[in-house]
Amino acid sequence: MILLSLTPALLSQKIKLGIDVLIESDFKIIKGKKVGLLTNYAGRDSDGTPTAEILNKQKTFALVALMAPEHGYYTSVPAGNTVPDDMLYDLKVYSLYGKNRRPSKLILDMFDVVLIDIQDIGVRSYTFLSTVYNVLDACAEFHKPVIILDRPNPLGGISVDGNVLEPAMKSFVGIAPIPYIHGLTIGELATMFNEEGFLSADENHKSRKCNLTIIKMENWTRNMVWEDTGLEWYPTSPHIPTVDAIRGYAMLGLFGELGVFSIGIGTTSPFQYFGSPTFEPSSFMKNFSRYDTEGLFLVETKFNPFYGMYVNKECSGFLVKYTDKINVKFFSIGIKIFFTYKKTHPEIIPAKISEKNSEMFNKVAGTKQLLKVLTGNYTDDEVLKIARKGLSEFMETRKKYLLY
Repeated sequence: MILLSLTPALLSQKIKLGIDVLIESDFKIIKGKKVGLLTNYAGRDSDGTPTAEILNKQKTFALVALMAPEHGYYTSVPAGNTVPDDMLYDLKVYSLYGKNRRPSKLILDMFDVVLIDIQDIGVRSYTFLSTVYNVLDACAEFHKPVIILDRPNPLGGISVDGNVLEPAMKSFVGIAPIPYIHGLTIGELATMFNEEGFLSADENHKSRKCNLTIIKMENWTRNMVWEDTGLEWYPTSPHIPTVDAIRGYAMLGLFGELGVFSIGIGTTSPFQYFGSPTFEPSSFMKNFSRYDTEGLFLVETKFNPFYGMYVNKECSGFLVKYTDKINVKFFSIGIKIFFTYKKTHPEIIPAKISEKNSEMFNKVAGTKQLLKVLTGNYTDDEVLKIARKGLSEFMETRKKYLLY
């Protein structure tokens, strides 16, 4: 693996993303090459110009085609919906969330090198991570080098939380044995995938390795959340319009799979509300107050979803705010919210959880144990032990791949 960076800069200086560093190097590493680019609308330089536009204007190499993950290039396709192939700047945009979720040899044969500039959100179940994994895996198989233009983890690089995915539970919403909240950049994750043997096995039953280069950021540090970067946030999907939506997704997204209470989908603040038409906020708070809220601030309110669960029904609940955005254990807080909801409204468990919802929850959770203990007669400590299974071992492995 090769690491590229310019000279160190003071923390107070402007953050330079991987694309900024590539521009300052006058695109030296890709000169004379045919380039394929995995990106979307949120892949931009620090001034807000799309990476695809920047590369398409250059004359010293050829941008041959683009690839797009779930939600499409413009990040507007709803979650789970097939993304069709498209055109941009007279270039083909190959969907990696359609009939194929992995680039074929036919596509990769068009390129000398694959460039990746994708803004992840720092949560395992968000499928951009799975698409990057699949591109690395395909490029390892077909011997195409990959260059990743690194970008910040919007949740920061300190907080790590949630159980490590069990290998038997591998799916497109959980592609690798990492915690639900990993605290790594996309470049750090890709390096881990490559070096820890997470990619597919070859014909000799050995894990493939990709020819991987990471172009590091400058002036980003692990204690920075998105607001500290000075960068604009561009929606990465329809329900992630803001950085607070990411925090809510990290905390409540998993529990949305169960369909037992609303998590704000269908409102103007997705993942930032929770509640239901029969919810009792005061009873909830009496039980929830026994927990360390760990940076969470709940505002009692009412909300009315325009679509989705409880469409056009007034819900009682809470708006989620934060007093701390760096050290928050979002996954653990989500577990505690569910504990309290179950205690306040025991009628929802398990009668209202369908088999389909249970299966999806298990996929996203990366284990079948968590739902079992959440809905069974287990203590809080027993549930939290499952919710953090494998975390200490991961933290040791993670140290080897920290680039910042």
